[in-house]
Amino acid sequence: MKPALRKLRGGLIVSCQADDDSPLHSPRAMALMAQAAALGGAVGTRVNGPADVRAVRKATRLPIIGIYKQRDPRWPVYITPTFAAARAVALAGADIIAIDAAHRARRGAVSPEELIRQIQRELRKPVMADVDSLAEGIAAAEAGADMLATTMAGYTGSRPRTEGPDLELLAELAARVRVPVICEGRVRNADDLRAAFAAGAFAVVVGNAITNPIAITQNFSNAAPRSMRRKPKGT
Repeated sequence: MKPALRKLRGGLIVSCQADDDSPLHSPRAMALMAQAAALGGAVGTRVNGPADVRAVRKATRLPIIGIYKQRDPRWPVYITPTFAAARAVALAGADIIAIDAAHRARRGAVSPEELIRQIQRELRKPVMADVDSLAEGIAAAEAGADMLATTMAGYTGSRPRTEGPDLELLAELAARVRVPVICEGRVRNADDLRAAFAAGAFAVVVGNAITNPIAITQNFSNAAPRSMRRKPKGT
């Protein structure tokens, strides 16, 4: 097992990302978020885009799972959809490259299997395959992915979206593949995290529940007698 992967075993990975409309949407803010995560005991981070990866790399020595979200209405795949996207975050300092490994239309028409192998061959980086089903997970593992993550479960139509993490898929993957399986998606509290490890997770990624103060505030404000929830854009 590669050193970057070993450092993640049994730990919490914090997804340090911010939406475009968030006041935290900046490399400096994400670097500070990563430092806070490290102080809180995280074993790794998941970071979006070269600028943020570069800033986080300077701020912490934790392993970085790098992604590059490139949204285009023509293509459903937007998490590191191309080799160029993978190379950009690798050069910025990512230790592991995560890609959407579901078989859906993507820019360049490169298959997930081809992309996994190209990243490993040319960038010399481990690949995390974000999958949406057992079949896609097995395919990614057979293609040589170094680890799998349940990131896409419930977002592509392959499986119904669960209220919390998709523990059923997690357990199925852990039982069927020989590579580490990461639980990611809708992990909202410590009970969810413990349940994920009990189901066979190698490590667990938490995002919104830790690093999205807007969502966290909304959760509390909605329970208050006078809700000051932010109005949607355009109202």
